[in-house]
Amino acid sequence: MTAEVGEQVTDADLVAGYRRNPELFTAVYDRYLHDIYRYVAGRLGTQVAEDITAETFLLAFDRRDRFDPEKGGLRPWLFGFATNLVARHRRKEARHYKALARLDPEPIVEGHENRVVTSVTAQPYLAMALASLNGGERDVLLLLALGQLSYNETAQALGISLGTVGSRLSRARAKIQTLIDKETTHE
Repeated sequence: MTAEVGEQVTDADLVAGYRRNPELFTAVYDRYLHDIYRYVAGRLGTQVAEDITAETFLLAFDRRDRFDPEKGGLRPWLFGFATNLVARHRRKEARHYKALARLDPEPIVEGHENRVVTSVTAQPYLAMALASLNGGERDVLLLLALGQLSYNETAQALGISLGTVGSRLSRARAKIQTLIDKETTHE
């Protein structure tokens, strides 16, 4: 699967390619692996990120014939799988943030993914605030922040409307701001 010099291979090209030859699905993996891994590591930590990321691509590969480009792009489709797998680990995720909230911030560890996770959880009150969000609010906030998806991509990944993305994000921001304000006035 190659493009002419100066042309970029589009998601539509990738889909057409892997539909003709399933081995070409590796191009999807190569293109989106880092984004999915970073998102999952930010949600669940680096210890399980590799497994969840691998499971995300395995599910996507198994369901590759069901991908409908009319409903959105490959990126939000993959983030939808990742978010659903993260949901299976949601209780563990909430306990993770609560535990981080009880700890003193640790120095930044080598590696980009660990720096991202550390920066997100460096402040105990931020970790506690993330733990206090309901699953939908946390999914929207972290898809936008860690996954760096657009509002439209987030809506596609979660199978919700654009308005629901906005309202969940608004509620999440308000809850986090309230908790941060409460914590910072007590210091």
